[in-house]
Amino acid sequence: MTEHGASGYRFRGVNPELGVVCGNCDAYNPMGTVRCECGHDLVLYREAVVSVRPPPHVASLVGTLAPAPVVIPAPPALPRRDARREDTLPPSATMQTRSSAPISPEASIGPMSERRSGLRPQAPEVLPRPVDRAVKSGPRIEVIEGPPSQRAKGQADSSAAEPGAEQKWGHDTTGKIPLRAPRTPAATGQRGGTKGRSKEELMDQARNYVCRSCSTPVPSGHKFCGRCGAAVPPDILSLREEYYGSLQIPGRAKLILIRAEGDAAMEGLSFALNAQEHVVGRQGHLTFPEDRFVSPKHANLYYRDGTLVVRDEGSLNGVYVRVRGSVDVQAGDMFLAGEEVFRIDATPKATDHPEADGTYFWSSPKRPSPFRISQVLQGGATGNVVCAKETGVAIGREGGDMNYPSDVYMSATHAKVEADPAGKLTLTDLGSRNGTYVRLRAERDLAHGDYIFIGKKILRVEVTG
Repeated sequence: MTEHGASGYRFRGVNPELGVVCGNCDAYNPMGTVRCECGHDLVLYREAVVSVRPPPHVASLVGTLAPAPVVIPAPPALPRRDARREDTLPPSATMQTRSSAPISPEASIGPMSERRSGLRPQAPEVLPRPVDRAVKSGPRIEVIEGPPSQRAKGQADSSAAEPGAEQKWGHDTTGKIPLRAPRTPAATGQRGGTKGRSKEELMDQARNYVCRSCSTPVPSGHKFCGRCGAAVPPDILSLREEYYGSLQIPGRAKLILIRAEGDAAMEGLSFALNAQEHVVGRQGHLTFPEDRFVSPKHANLYYRDGTLVVRDEGSLNGVYVRVRGSVDVQAGDMFLAGEEVFRIDATPKATDHPEADGTYFWSSPKRPSPFRISQVLQGGATGNVVCAKETGVAIGREGGDMNYPSDVYMSATHAKVEADPAGKLTLTDLGSRNGTYVRLRAERDLAHGDYIFIGKKILRVEVTG
């Protein structure tokens, strides 16, 4: 059958392929041959008890596995001619499955030097085919035949394994130690897992507040985190909303500069009143250092019960607020119309008594008058003075009781001061373009749209609704 050459064995009349060398006569036999021509058995079948037990360090992690032994029955053994070649497997041996790898004829037969020295090449180990049926009481060993890169894998059907969980295996070189899949909410279907849950249920975490300490979702209405016990902030419990900016908060105000004497570039600037108090003057929070008519600490704008209030801080020239319609005034009050400053004075008492020698002072006849209006000039001097008649005193550029045609900021009929029969005085704006301003005697609440006059600056109040 064979002929030895310089390069080893070559076959005569037989196509070279994988085979088995008989351990008795060194004859080559094709794969699948059960008995050699000399009568020697080529495959040894013997019942082997396979027991799969994990190492101690693995058993401590996955639990003690005590599967029942798997008995692999062997086909009836053929009679042996050589009892010396009887190979046995110890009962406690652990079977390792492997795929059939190609074996070259030279590797199977061995070199000629080994034959001459009396050494016989050992026949390759052939493992029996596994049982097709699954054994529920013990591990199932599966043999995968194919390329050498595929290994035999085993899976264990244990009652402790999770249903539907993928079996994990231990050391990659043995492939025999099954590791139990970890218990996860997704695998067990417990609360918090995603198995079998609808899309609405999966969005529960996004609907709830997430604890800032442990990032655990806290259901609405809970005061404490169920995992770490951290308190839920009050703004989350009350669902309090925050505004994008402080000027959106209702009641917060800002000032718009309408008139800046000598510096037109500043007109239109806004000042946000976000603090509790805001001092206006040449020094303070809102400063106008170039305005020589503004005191160092002129006025204070502050919040009281959510309402903006203005207060004169003892300034020399005072704080003026624009009149809406009509306001009550009294003797001693001052007001602005155009660029003119006026003061309301009471009618002086009669002093026409004779001198010591009995002579009277000669003067114009006196007419009855409830009050009079005096123009206040720069520096404090008195200008025009008009005593009120029956209808009061009208101020404007023409056609009034006090006319100022050269004042371009005054309307034709600008304002009027009247007295009722009871002596009550009223200041009324007659629809002028630039308005009429009255000086504050005390604190004054400000509303949206009010105008205040400080020094030579006019500021409009805007309050968030």
